[in-house]
Amino acid sequence: MEFSCRAVDESFLASAPMRFVNEVVLDAPPEAVFRMFEDGDSWSKWIKGIKGVEWTSPKPFGVGTTRTVTLDAMKVKEYFFIWEQNKRFTFYFVSTGVPFVKALCEDYVLEPVGEGKTKFTYTVACEPSLPLKLSGPVGKFALGKMFKDATRDLQQLLKR
Repeated sequence: MEFSCRAVDESFLASAPMRFVNEVVLDAPPEAVFRMFEDGDSWSKWIKGIKGVEWTSPKPFGVGTTRTVTLDAMKVKEYFFIWEQNKRFTFYFVSTGVPFVKALCEDYVLEPVGEGKTKFTYTVACEPSLPLKLSGPVGKFALGKMFKDATRDLQQLLKR
């Protein structure tokens, strides 16, 4: 079953009822990190719970690109509305297999910070639906931990 999500724009990143922001310095230049983001096979290496990423738009990717992400518990369809090659991309959920959000947006920003290093800012903004609201602080904590762990795990992967 698919549950539709509301389309959002960049302003949602600041106005959403729930926001999670994580920053780390990565041991790779922005171009290398971005190549990793474009590689569907790399996502399962640093985000627990991702089983697969299928780009449903042809290359070159850009604004309007779509993909489907298969997680342990559901599938998510995504639409990219910001795409700055080697610097930033931002997408929102088009639909999910579990009705836990009305809207969700993820923003990935890469900034060079020295020879071969990148500051990665990962922002997730969402409007929870009733099941997530009912979970209260426990649900918010679990989501926040998942996004923080993903950021840290990417950092660890690039140290190898």
